[in-house]
Amino acid sequence: MRILLIEDDERLAERTAEYLRTHQATVELVADGERGLVRAGAGEHDIVLLDLMLPGIDGLELCRELRKRSKIPVIILSARGEEVDRIVGLELGADDYMPKPFSPRELLARIRAVLRRHASSGSHDADASDAEILAVGPLEIDRARRTASVSGTACELTAYQFDLLWVFASQAERVLTRNQLHAQIRALRGEPAQEFDPAVDRSIDVHLSKVRQALAAADETLGPALLKTVRGVGYMLSPDPSPEDQEP
Repeated sequence: MRILLIEDDERLAERTAEYLRTHQATVELVADGERGLVRAGAGEHDIVLLDLMLPGIDGLELCRELRKRSKIPVIILSARGEEVDRIVGLELGADDYMPKPFSPRELLARIRAVLRRHASSGSHDADASDAEILAVGPLEIDRARRTASVSGTACELTAYQFDLLWVFASQAERVLTRNQLHAQIRALRGEPAQEFDPAVDRSIDVHLSKVRQALAAADETLGPALLKTVRGVGYMLSPDPSPEDQEP
């Protein structure tokens, strides 16, 4: 793994880099936004770890500018853990968001998960949504036949619920906000873009609850753990069978 860590806290940066280097990673450290943007766009790294509070260009602006030039994976690391910061970071194109303080072990796991997702697409420019059949752990979903199954048992889904599950499966292990889900489902259905209405939040939650019930009905052991809640941010489809972080 070739990692670019853009962080102005020298002590934290060195400690994080030291841990990652013990796990077969090469890590380049950059302490300011301008230099970070140059290095991130150079095509010499596999992933960017990005602090939000940087001298010069801040992390959100850097992420916005980087997304205009590159599809390199980005994980935001920040002490600004408020919900709005997480949502803005993800909607600007970050692949994941970790609030400080964080566990280096968890960070390494998230780096590997993001890189697996990008590798499974064949290249940074490939789009998993172009596939017809996707598998995420015990879940298999066939877009052409519009069928989904967990451990070989079919899931009973409405048309909207199938589209919702397909959006998750095509971006497995990526946290998606309600806004992103709403926009991507409309795009998948060929519907025009629409300004997000906060009232849609509850509708999305209801559909997500129904999808969870369908997954659980197909496999009561593995199904419920596939669709996870990331508190204050959104939702993620993951093959990891660990318990999900539930919220209403």
